[in-house]
Amino acid sequence: MNNGNKKPVWQMVKDAVQQMNGECTYPAIKAKIRSMYGDDVNDSSMTCSIISGAVNHPSRIHYNENKKPRISDTPYDYLFNTGRGKVVWYDPEKHGVWEIAKTTDGDLMVRLADGVGENSTLVIETNEVTGDTYGMFALEAHLRDYLARNLPKLPGHTASLTLYRTNDRDGVEFQTDVGPIDILATYSGDFYVLELKLGRGPDATLGQILRYMGWVKEHLAGEKKVYGVIVASDIGQKLRYAATQVPNVRLMEYDLKVDLRPVALHG
Repeated sequence: MNNGNKKPVWQMVKDAVQQMNGECTYPAIKAKIRSMYGDDVNDSSMTCSIISGAVNHPSRIHYNENKKPRISDTPYDYLFNTGRGKVVWYDPEKHGVWEIAKTTDGDLMVRLADGVGENSTLVIETNEVTGDTYGMFALEAHLRDYLARNLPKLPGHTASLTLYRTNDRDGVEFQTDVGPIDILATYSGDFYVLELKLGRGPDATLGQILRYMGWVKEHLAGEKKVYGVIVASDIGQKLRYAATQVPNVRLMEYDLKVDLRPVALHG
């Protein structure tokens, strides 16, 4: 994430937040960085560094420095996410000690470190302040990450999509200058922009995904094709009509299923 400036972008973010008081929004951090280092700092690189440096952000695991289990006590762990698009300076005594841990199925997850730190109960209070926002954000992130690990085989394809990767990160919540792409994937060299909606896919989603597709075409795809895939539990009629006029955009609905089985202490 070093775009050629004297300092890497993550260090610029760290310097900027250290000079700001209290809760900071992403735009405020970026404005502070530009006032300190000039206007040529890449917007998406700043966003990536904020997410990567937030100890409780579920998407930080998609950056190379966070792709292994560890306690969040390195120079890269300096922010605490307080809600969508807001962070504060990370204080382990106040927010608890966080870690990147491996799940039972071998994936990585962000969680409060078990048994580490004396004031970890304060994290619950912090999250409850923004419970609805944080809870919805976490649910969207889990659903997105699950889909990224289980990319579909689209109609007409002989294999599943492949998650796009760069030298420093993967294609989950892929940051661009026009916003974050939920999932960026490839198939036979072509690019696929997946936009995931937790519930109903709104009509405005089409404009959003076309914006992302345009960015990918301009900056990544070159002569390759770019397709969009809108994924929602329910695709509305307005969106279905609109999509008929955009041949490179596909609509897909998903189903969630939970199976319960009885367990007992013995047998």
